[in-house]
Amino acid sequence: MLARQRQELILREVEQNGGVRVSELVTALGVSDMTVRRDIETLAGKKLVLKVHGGAAAVGERHPDEPGFSVKSEMNPVRKSEIARTAASLIAPGSTIAVSAGTTAYAVADELRPIKRLTVVTNSPRVAELLYDPVRDDQLVVLTGGVRTPSDALAGPVANAMLATMHVETLILGVHGIDLAAGLTTPNLQEAQTNRALIKCAQKIVVVADHSKWGVVGLQTIAMLDQVDTLVTDAELGDDARRAIADLGVHLIVAPRSDLDAQDA
Repeated sequence: MLARQRQELILREVEQNGGVRVSELVTALGVSDMTVRRDIETLAGKKLVLKVHGGAAAVGERHPDEPGFSVKSEMNPVRKSEIARTAASLIAPGSTIAVSAGTTAYAVADELRPIKRLTVVTNSPRVAELLYDPVRDDQLVVLTGGVRTPSDALAGPVANAMLATMHVETLILGVHGIDLAAGLTTPNLQEAQTNRALIKCAQKIVVVADHSKWGVVGLQTIAMLDQVDTLVTDAELGDDARRAIADLGVHLIVAPRSDLDAQDA
């Protein structure tokens, strides 16, 4: 199979599914891991796909549909773990918080489990299931209603109405993309509205996003960057992006690299 044919197949997979893993392409194409990675590099250089850890994802401007939770969970897993540990360290015992849907927010929720006396409001069934423990009497988990989206968020009028009555200290917010001009964005219109409702009910906004989200623009803006109190990201975020974020007055926290760094190379 010619390189052009391989790349067309990769592009179709990304457009149909929102993303594709290198391991899946190696099997489907019958070529080496290195060949697949070179093809992805070529497509990313033409801005046809977004190169991510372990594969390729749809570029926000090209494809309006959001990749599903299972696809996104394979993207930059080590970086997400680093971010999650750092973000969870900002939450004190006895806090009242909200946690949005999304794989990075889910990783933060996993790190929150040992913290005592938390009240957690979430529009993510996965987060609610992860945090709920019938044996514990020191923790309250509140799950909004709503319509389930491809990223496993509950969104829409039911979720928005419930969140309008909630008041939390801190929101842990995962996003599809971050851009200096467009702000925090998502491809899903209902999710954008519900994320705005989450922002409105919180005193402090903590956005958790790895470096690959920078420069990605989804269909709709959730909020502008200067509305964010803290952005927790990974060490691969470029210097220009760091300066731009700091200039807006956003507290930027870069998560320390983990011992698994070599596996993420």
